[in-house]
Amino acid sequence: MTDPHGFLKTPRRPVPARPVEERLGDWNEVYAGQALLPLVSEQAGRCMDCGIPFCHSGCPLGNLIPEWNAYATHGDWRAAAERLQATNNFPEFTGRLCPAPCEDACVLSINADPVTIKNVEQAIADQIWERGYAPPQPPQRLSGKTVAVIGSGPAGLAAAQQLTRIGHTVAVYERADRIGGLLRYGIPEFKMEKRHLDRRIEQMMAEGTKFRTDVDVGGELDAAELRMRYDALVVAVGATARRELPVPGRELDGIHQAMDYLTLANRVREGDFDASPVTAEGKHVVIVGGGDTGSDCLGTVLRQGAVRVVQLDINPEPGGARPDSQPWPTYPKVYRISHAHEEARGREGTDPRMFSSATLRFDGDRAGRVRALRLTEVEPTARMPLPDTEQVIPAELVLIALGFSGPERGTGLMEQLGLVLDERGNFARDANFAARSAGSAHSAGAPGPVRSDRTEQQAERTDRRNGADGVFIAGDAGRGQSLVVWAIAEGRAAAAATDRYLTGSTVLPATITPTDRPLTT
Repeated sequence: MTDPHGFLKTPRRPVPARPVEERLGDWNEVYAGQALLPLVSEQAGRCMDCGIPFCHSGCPLGNLIPEWNAYATHGDWRAAAERLQATNNFPEFTGRLCPAPCEDACVLSINADPVTIKNVEQAIADQIWERGYAPPQPPQRLSGKTVAVIGSGPAGLAAAQQLTRIGHTVAVYERADRIGGLLRYGIPEFKMEKRHLDRRIEQMMAEGTKFRTDVDVGGELDAAELRMRYDALVVAVGATARRELPVPGRELDGIHQAMDYLTLANRVREGDFDASPVTAEGKHVVIVGGGDTGSDCLGTVLRQGAVRVVQLDINPEPGGARPDSQPWPTYPKVYRISHAHEEARGREGTDPRMFSSATLRFDGDRAGRVRALRLTEVEPTARMPLPDTEQVIPAELVLIALGFSGPERGTGLMEQLGLVLDERGNFARDANFAARSAGSAHSAGAPGPVRSDRTEQQAERTDRRNGADGVFIAGDAGRGQSLVVWAIAEGRAAAAATDRYLTGSTVLPATITPTDRPLTT
């Protein structure tokens, strides 16, 4: 175990990011070149090895946090790697991208500063690769069963790796030209360099997973026909239906959806463009939306050389302390500063966010380009405009980062598989991650029926053609937009359900159900 008095003797010290001006001059990760050791080992020693570790409850992956904290404290990186990889396929992703709700659930956070769990996880993940603790794990034998995974984000990749390692033949279909989904084109390089993603893909290929890019399932490839070619199908297409901002002037040039803008910026880093067709260089930029995507846009426009950036958030500014209405161990809504906000404050001297603000309209010039945004302050609860608070701010580039409302409609996927939507606008599924299909008489959550005669075989082909059998929903497509840890946990759980359907039982772990939700109030 760790030092039983460590949390009393050692204050919390997160790994420092690079200086603001240095990191604004490149696209490398904010921690690039910063030594994680020995600081992380010292910080891991603050873990109290609680009898009931609530940090487990804060993370849907069921990460064995006290165990790998203890190993990290003593420098036993092989053992730490084994414990971390037992529950998480991609710790190098989560250690960089997750906002770490596990830290808010840490028992220390009741009346002190929590353990720097995220830093410890990233350090272990980096040691995994530096020390060669992540060799490919091809199956010892093949099951003879085939699975198609639609979508190559974290949920799809996690499902594919679990199913490949258990012995099934898996192919991942991605409509973009590169594998990774939002990990590839949605996450900026300064948050996670794509070499980490490429390295994992190479590992998965060595294990036997097949990847098919530039394939639009539901469009050029009929999803029902794909289902007939495989023994099971996992739908992990994410929640990519963007929320709009229906106000006057939305049609003006210079107003873009955040994900379109981030995709172009990431394509520059991939070498597809010398410069982005949509750039913030020399412009007044307004980002509409106060979430993670808005923060990603903020860091990107700062690196592109924006003159000034304002980020609008319709929510009121939260306080710095956990409110009584959001008790430990829930993930509280408090005033948080991302690295991008830190960069904006370092350059401008003030927080770029305007809280309790809503857009009224956009104004443009005679050429049809946006030039200004009219906004108003809003009442905190009802969000109704407050009188005499309207103001105009310059806007030559506007990025709409209002989140996502569920999987995209009109792609053909839902219709061809006979999928239906739940009350939240996501693909409906049962307790076993099996798709609920329109007009289906079978549940994909139970082991597949044994067909013996021609009539039964024809019935099975009909079920497959209707998307009524062997289709599973994983990730944001069924849950709605969520964190990377939930996506990976969903992929792992859906893989277990798929394996059970194919073989009648499974040894694959599943730490969540489709109805589990984060610890919030």
